Amino acid sequence: MSHFALYLNSLKSLPRNVWALSLTSFLRDIASEMLIHLLPLFLANVLGVRLSIVGLIEGVAETTSSLVKVYSGWLSDRLGRRKGLTAAGYGVAALAMPLLLIARSWPAVLVYRFIDRVGKGIRTAPRDALIADAVSTEQRGASFGLHRAADTGGAFVGLLMAMFIVWRVQLGEIHLQLETFRVVVAWAMIPAFLAALVVVVGVKEMGKPRPAQAPRFTLRGFERPFQRFLVVMALFTLGNSTDAFLILRAQTTAASVLMILAMLAAFNLVYSLLAGPAGALSDRVERRKVIVGGWLLYALVYVGFAFAQQTWQFWLLYMAYGVYYALTEGVGKALVADFVPQTERRGAAYGVYNAVIGLTLLPASVIAGALWQGVGAWMGFGPAAPFLFGGALALIASALLWWWVGE
Repeated sequence: MSHFALYLNSLKSLPRNVWALSLTSFLRDIASEMLIHLLPLFLANVLGVRLSIVGLIEGVAETTSSLVKVYSGWLSDRLGRRKGLTAAGYGVAALAMPLLLIARSWPAVLVYRFIDRVGKGIRTAPRDALIADAVSTEQRGASFGLHRAADTGGAFVGLLMAMFIVWRVQLGEIHLQLETFRVVVAWAMIPAFLAALVVVVGVKEMGKPRPAQAPRFTLRGFERPFQRFLVVMALFTLGNSTDAFLILRAQTTAASVLMILAMLAAFNLVYSLLAGPAGALSDRVERRKVIVGGWLLYALVYVGFAFAQQTWQFWLLYMAYGVYYALTEGVGKALVADFVPQTERRGAAYGVYNAVIGLTLLPASVIAGALWQGVGAWMGFGPAAPFLFGGALALIASALLWWWVGE
């Protein structure tokens, strides 16, 4: 039986919670992807802010999300109840969206991103723990792979919807217009609220209340391989700044807003199609091998972004970027469950894992902005600088994951 046939067969045995949470992420990512890739264009094209401010906003947003994830993961372990936190997280994010309809300055966008990321922080660790709790070790890769595939499938649909709106309102304009942005926001609110509703109606609560230590951002109590994995993830993430810079990099070649959204749609289509099979593959081979392969591809893609000059080159790079995501996102979360087999600590483990990534994203995004318009420009690299930096750190992280982190 082929690998893909085995993957399809494994889906039949996945429980209700995995399917319901996958549907939730599908709907939420329709809403998110309609907006998230237009926000840097809104900031740069409509509000006229500097790239350093774009990096600061995204860095603060992700750091906020990560700090909340530590507490939400601990709280879900403490309560033994993860559904309520998951639903609340999706609800808070949906309620934040109307702020973008009245945004007139970058601080307003920062407030939106802050509230939106608080919602993500509340829901992510309990949601991931709900998936991990619902399946056996042999199903983890397939479960997280399905979740990532649904998440990214929603992103693809969301981008198609955003493309349609942009095509109807401003067609091939290079810069985003205010009217276009507001129309997209209004439509994105519908799937955002539906996502919260699916959690309330479709997800089954699991577990019972149990004691848990107070949340602390500490690696004590976790096995050494997990601790080392977190250190390596922090190093990799330091060069993996917000994807807003990828969007702005493509716009430097005079690609229109519609063209950039089409590239992102291609990225998400590749990611969605490959995430499930990649997760299932990691159930049969060592997960570290899959992640290392993804990180090496990431290094090549980032070097490509540094030197690309033609629109067709960005098309290829975005699709290759989708392969990298498929090989790493869901597989990384499955690897966390491998490193932390204790169910009663799993929420905290996902909280710390997400916190390490998010806390590193703040300096990563600030560094990227500084390299683009500051140090990198002074040294003659300009927009290429943050991508060369990210590619170099990815190579170092790949070597450390392979030779330093245990199985």
